Amino acid sequence: MKRLNPSIKHHILIGIFLSIWLFIFAFFIRPFDDGTVSFKVWILISIGFSTIAFLCYSLIAVIQKRVFDKLLKWNSGLEIAAIVFFQLFYTISTYCFYKSPVLDGGYDFSKFFMTIILKLALISTPILVLARIYAVTLIPAKDDNIIIRGENKLDILKIRRNDLICVSNSQNYVEIFFMDGTELKTKLIRSTLKKIQQDFDFLIQVHRSHLINPSHFKAWKNQDTISLTQIEIPVSKNYKEYVLSL
Repeated sequence: MKRLNPSIKHHILIGIFLSIWLFIFAFFIRPFDDGTVSFKVWILISIGFSTIAFLCYSLIAVIQKRVFDKLLKWNSGLEIAAIVFFQLFYTISTYCFYKSPVLDGGYDFSKFFMTIILKLALISTPILVLARIYAVTLIPAKDDNIIIRGENKLDILKIRRNDLICVSNSQNYVEIFFMDGTELKTKLIRSTLKKIQQDFDFLIQVHRSHLINPSHFKAWKNQDTISLTQIEIPVSKNYKEYVLSL
């Protein structure tokens, strides 16, 4: 899976679902029942295992969001790593709970892993994968189109946000530079740079007469000029420091 739903809220819901499922599995399947464990102890075991699953997955939800926010991308390797780290955290945490004075379990780690964790992992991993895939479908669809309107009713331009290169002042108009496929096009609209910048705050002012879409920044041509996609724009001293930080 190459997409991620970064919403902690949605992943908390997955954690709740997973913990409920593990409670049911632990209580009814009883993967290490030797006939000596009482009903009350099985309740304690089931609550402990399910609560640990919820806490471990909640931790993964927070970590993966921070990774996603930093990298601004997700891939299959990161997805596998998230599931592996969950199983790792869960294994260590449940073993500590199993060996604690609360349960005082008799298995060593290898037997605990083979008898309990391996069974849980083989059943829980497919469920976890499906739940994470479903979570991606809960991401609200983003409309990538923007509509630039002028003072006149016919002054309207609908384009994709990423296709907008820059906006330049042209007396009582603004000139919109945008890509149409591989072709650079322009359109005059009766408006002001100030109004355009208020409507589209992702645009950056680099000159009193020019706004740019920073995603189209290519390079500095010289100390006073930058290269964008198929166009060059002057940069004034007042905005130079900010542009240098791009």
